[in-house]
Amino acid sequence: MSASIIDGKAIAADIDARAKHTAEALARIAGRKPGLAVVLIGDDPASDVYVRNKGRRAEAASMRSIEIRKPASTSQAEVIAIVERLNTDPSVDGILVQMPLPEHIDSGKVIAAIDPDKDVDGLTPVSAGRLLLGQPGLRPCTPAGCVILAERAMGKLDGKSVVVVGRSILVGKPAALLFLEKNCTVTIAHSRTQDLPALCRGADILVAAVGRPEMIEGGWIKPGACVLDVGINRVPAPEKGEGGTRLVGDVDFETAKEIAGSITPVPGGVGPMTIALLLRNTVQAMARREGVDISGVPARPDQM
Repeated sequence: MSASIIDGKAIAADIDARAKHTAEALARIAGRKPGLAVVLIGDDPASDVYVRNKGRRAEAASMRSIEIRKPASTSQAEVIAIVERLNTDPSVDGILVQMPLPEHIDSGKVIAAIDPDKDVDGLTPVSAGRLLLGQPGLRPCTPAGCVILAERAMGKLDGKSVVVVGRSILVGKPAALLFLEKNCTVTIAHSRTQDLPALCRGADILVAAVGRPEMIEGGWIKPGACVLDVGINRVPAPEKGEGGTRLVGDVDFETAKEIAGSITPVPGGVGPMTIALLLRNTVQAMARREGVDISGVPARPDQM
């Protein structure tokens, strides 16, 4: 058996197209485009590429992209001041502070300064509380993307057994809560979990978000399961010459694909969904701030 490969790029492109259509409808009603502001502190190469991709996709989706770049020497107080200024800017609907921040800046305090109604990454304490309580709010992008990918692969998720490997506040914990909202039975596994392979073998849906290259082997997977690999790890690739590297996930893809029913590749699986959900959150944030009901807006022009 060979697993069906879940095409995150194609699904993300569909979400981008829907966000663009809704953004254009909002612009006609409110007289302005949805505004997404991204704050980048320092010159981390990976962050720079990611921020540029966000800006490109935001503009392609008929949104206004604002990039604020500051040197790594920027103080914590200065970063918080930038966030507070964006909080009060009526043309900004979404705020994202790109991680990681320089070591001298407390990322928790910076995130907490973001207006929860503009928190399109869904990371503020208020956003986390809304998720926990099941209240309306902006949901974390990567975990929300995982749920969508699972639904595309499996259909309705009611009653499915989910194991989330990793308990971070960025992916593991919110992913567990979002799958609970879909009436799944959820287990969170971590470094102290006993007999992790056996636990994973019981999962209809396995979410790997542990940050260890190819840790989860094919023998850990229930035959026919949906495997969502959140990991992005760069490892040596001698075949590419001296210093060559390649990207791998937290799952051993080659062995896993022979057991799973469906699986996300790395790259091209969960990764593209993160920006797609960021754009969707920005549209939703503007609609709520402007008091516009977008529930009746067709998902695509061809549905009008």
